[in-house]
Amino acid sequence: MSDATTRARVLLADDHSLMRRLLRRAIDAHPQLELVAEAADGAEALALARSLAPDVVVLDLAMPELDGLQVAGSLRADLPDCAILVFSAFEAERAASAALAAGADRYLEKAAGFEAAAQAAAELAVTRR
Repeated sequence: MSDATTRARVLLADDHSLMRRLLRRAIDAHPQLELVAEAADGAEALALARSLAPDVVVLDLAMPELDGLQVAGSLRADLPDCAILVFSAFEAERAASAALAAGADRYLEKAAGFEAAAQAAAELAVTRR
């Protein structure tokens, strides 16, 4: 994100269409965010991220093809300036630790809510740059 007037470009990756729809609504409602793409699996997420170079990727951990940890690790290597938010239903501290170790900037449980995830994405876009 180059300045305060530019909206952060977000890629959303979750294999559940309902989760994507609800998070898409929260992202669309956030004035600092612009959803540029959605992926239903990890391989699609990685391919889209490599082609679009979003400011923020919001990932679920449990996805087909490549899981969120694999995607986060590849993104950190390929797109070091991209912020990575893992937004997952896993509540275990181990899941959060694994996500951060894989390269995620932040871990947020889905129980925190979709607006909280959108806000976290906006904050990461600012602090990552």
